[in-house]
Amino acid sequence: MTDGRREEIAAALGAVEERIVAACTAAGRARDEVRLIGVTKTFPAADAALLTDLGLTRLAENRDQEAGPKADEVARLRPDASPRWHMVGRLQRNKARSVVRWAAEVQSVDSARLADALGRAAGHAREAGERTAPLDVLVQVSLDGDPARGGTPLAELAALADHIARVGELRLRGVMAVAPLGEDPERAFERLARAAGRLREDHPDAGEMSAGMSHDLEPAITHGSTSVRVGTALLGGRGLASP
Repeated sequence: MTDGRREEIAAALGAVEERIVAACTAAGRARDEVRLIGVTKTFPAADAALLTDLGLTRLAENRDQEAGPKADEVARLRPDASPRWHMVGRLQRNKARSVVRWAAEVQSVDSARLADALGRAAGHAREAGERTAPLDVLVQVSLDGDPARGGTPLAELAALADHIARVGELRLRGVMAVAPLGEDPERAFERLARAAGRLREDHPDAGEMSAGMSHDLEPAITHGSTSVRVGTALLGGRGLASP
């Protein structure tokens, strides 16, 4: 079963890579301008370990209660892999202490209060020897203003970014967004690209634009995405969470 699953994931990874290369070529961009992040939510640690075997070491989760144990299990299964874990789901402040133990990057910061909680937690983790570096964060932007999906409104992006830049133990890296349901992703990612450009004017080191998933990575790359978050196209449409 493991060999068969490895072949299945390898084929899927190859297909996703071909799509990214084609999108970069069409956009006149170099392939190394776009990071592929494998989203392993609802899939077991064994699948995440197989991704690291295949050379994909940027992995993401969207629920802390699943991610922490999974990151520990992958570390046990592949002690030499050292994957870089990303938090891409909505995050409550009371989960900050747990998240900073396993996440190298949080892409879903959408409020000053969450940024403050993460900064405090990252500082405590460094003092306790649980971290060796500040926490990289992206501002999650809402492109449609729907609070149910998370994200700060575009009009409030600059103020939140300025706040994050003042928080100790956090490094502002850029923006993240999900294309609104029912909207043409081309238009959504065009708006995000404009916002990301304005952000870089005030924060030159915040050059990341995390946009695009399994179904819309091509238009995201067209409009400047530097990180695509791919789950279904890599691992399939169903999975069982790790125990």
